[in-house]
Amino acid sequence: SAASSAPGPPAPAQRVDMRRSVAVARGVRPTLKLPRGRFRSTRSTRMGSDLPLTPGKIAPAQLVPPSVQMRPEYAEDGRAANVDTVWMPDEGELVLMRRAATAARDVLDVAAAAVKPGVTPEDIDALVHSCIVDLGGYPSPLNYCGFPKSVCTSVNEVACHGVPDDRPLEDGDVVSIDVSLFLDGVHGDNCTTVPVGAVDDGTTRLIEATREGLAAGIAAVAPGVCVTAIGAAIQSVADRHGFGVIQEFCGHGLGPFLHMPPLVRHYRNRELVMRLREGMVFTIEPILCEGSPQLVRWEDGWTQVTRDGGRCAQFEHEVLVTATGAEVLTLPSRGD
Repeated sequence: SAASSAPGPPAPAQRVDMRRSVAVARGVRPTLKLPRGRFRSTRSTRMGSDLPLTPGKIAPAQLVPPSVQMRPEYAEDGRAANVDTVWMPDEGELVLMRRAATAARDVLDVAAAAVKPGVTPEDIDALVHSCIVDLGGYPSPLNYCGFPKSVCTSVNEVACHGVPDDRPLEDGDVVSIDVSLFLDGVHGDNCTTVPVGAVDDGTTRLIEATREGLAAGIAAVAPGVCVTAIGAAIQSVADRHGFGVIQEFCGHGLGPFLHMPPLVRHYRNRELVMRLREGMVFTIEPILCEGSPQLVRWEDGWTQVTRDGGRCAQFEHEVLVTATGAEVLTLPSRGD
């Protein structure tokens, strides 16, 4: 899940106000309401729907059974903790982090395999929820600052935090699925973008460029490297392929809380000068787009769409800083 730039008891913020960052993630910047019918694709022809998305019906949230006793701090009241320090897991905690990350990846793979024309984001939400609770986990998005679902599904021009609804996916669409879960007291988090049926060449290039951008960001990770190097590497890939980078959302540290420092920008910046240290765990999750990266927010308070209707793609891994670089934690249990 992207913090906006990214979940023990709440801690007061002293240096980095994570609630403000989460507010940014939710789009609490000056935004515009979506004028109906004004935005069209950045290309005149494409496979799949060429009309702007409109909100579908949203079913009530799935219930988490009482058997899932270990839950994040916001599960009941939606109030996420304010965390201002970098968490460095010890050896035992890292075992739990690996397990949660692997579980998140396994659930993501199940969700991605279910994507086909006619399937609804609501169907994906129900599937993800069932998989997570069957593992004894809690779906991290559920009630995080009031988010009403167990997964984020971002279709076509939706950049981030798409709320699953009843609109069937169409042949030629593209959907990003962001799966995060809380298991054994820690969070695991990852995202992939899936073409629905046959997509046009431009969408394929967008997906592959975003995947390449994530790989470049991971390759930039090493002890002593400034966190801004990650964004510079991703921006270079986006520039080379002619795509924009969404700037409102960023990667983030995670562990016992879903969104923690450091915040990882995916574009060239000098906003947070922090040297990476061995043992840090955080996500890298770039969102690339066609056309302009400017966003508008739907009235649901979560769904962010590109202003010009350009499509988006997102890939995310959870990484551990090692002595020599980065280890990807969100790998499937059966191996790649």
